[in-house]
Amino acid sequence: MRGRKALHRVRVTVRRSAVDYFRGGGSDWAALTVLLLTIPALSYATTRNPLIFAPEALVLPIVAGGLLLRPASLVALYTVAASALMVEAWVLGPYTDGAGRVTPGTILVVAAVGLSGLLIAQFRSRVGVPWRRGGTMLFDLRERIRVQSKLPPLPRGWHREMSLRPAGGQSFSGDFVVAARTGPARERLEIVLTDVSGKGMDAASRALLLSGAFGGLLGSLPPREFLPAANGYLLRQEWQEGFATSVHLVLDLNTGNYELYSAGHVPVMQLNSNTGRWEEKAPEGPLLGVYDGAEFEPLKGTLGRGDVLMLFTDGLVETADRDLSEGIDRLVGEADHYVSSGFAGAAWHLIEAVARDVNDDRALLLLTRS
Repeated sequence: MRGRKALHRVRVTVRRSAVDYFRGGGSDWAALTVLLLTIPALSYATTRNPLIFAPEALVLPIVAGGLLLRPASLVALYTVAASALMVEAWVLGPYTDGAGRVTPGTILVVAAVGLSGLLIAQFRSRVGVPWRRGGTMLFDLRERIRVQSKLPPLPRGWHREMSLRPAGGQSFSGDFVVAARTGPARERLEIVLTDVSGKGMDAASRALLLSGAFGGLLGSLPPREFLPAANGYLLRQEWQEGFATSVHLVLDLNTGNYELYSAGHVPVMQLNSNTGRWEEKAPEGPLLGVYDGAEFEPLKGTLGRGDVLMLFTDGLVETADRDLSEGIDRLVGEADHYVSSGFAGAAWHLIEAVARDVNDDRALLLLTRS
């Protein structure tokens, strides 16, 4: 009876340890045990038939250890591997006897792989994310950003679409959008397009933090107070490169009246259906995160039937060999081709047609009223 209880406790302990390990927590004793048993098995096979099982086969458990084990456990694994390599060299004899021997090159290969595994394990330990969950966590963060950046459904007569391209084809961008339907009857659409300083992954971590903060502020404050609150949040972070540009659109979906607030952002372009011409809307305001007490005055306008409002970031229109005005002219010239189609599917095509510098983040948002 006692033996059965003891066996049951062992089974429960092993099962819990295995579940905890594969969930990314707990100790790594199970993986260490398996790898420690693998090394003598490989060494035995090598001494029996070195032409099939080469001495370099020891890199296999070493690579697996670099992915699975903590740095402290790797020391034990490497000690056993080094001992196995010395046994192989003693059993197989001098490397001058021919193929299937432990050569200086074998030692260098095993040592180099071991060093690489140790560096990987130290980085993983410093980050605190197991390799089994690190990719999943990044994927989840990317999907959360995409969900948060989705524009809310609009009533009949309104069309919206957005396209965002991170620098270098990466998954994370320094440009982001937060949007929400606000007001007592959700009759108001608020959109904030922000461009964080830096490019690609350099700006992605700051953009991730800011998108969550801006999403919480949007709709919780009166529109006039949003950018001052966002500016104060950036200043409190005390980032070395912590400024950002932003444009805040507040649109009444019933009347088409809107207010634009800008924090050092590039102008917004509006297509007037009556004249067929694009008009530049450029409210004034300082960059976010530069100085405290910044004030942002709105620019008011109306989006009539057939009008189009186009918001974008500077990565789409400004490059080292092209100034801002030239880039905007090129953008509106391309946009004229989609007037007859109502700009359906135009955001993606406009970014592909206009953006020359793929090493900068690019974002484009279109809002039309029919």
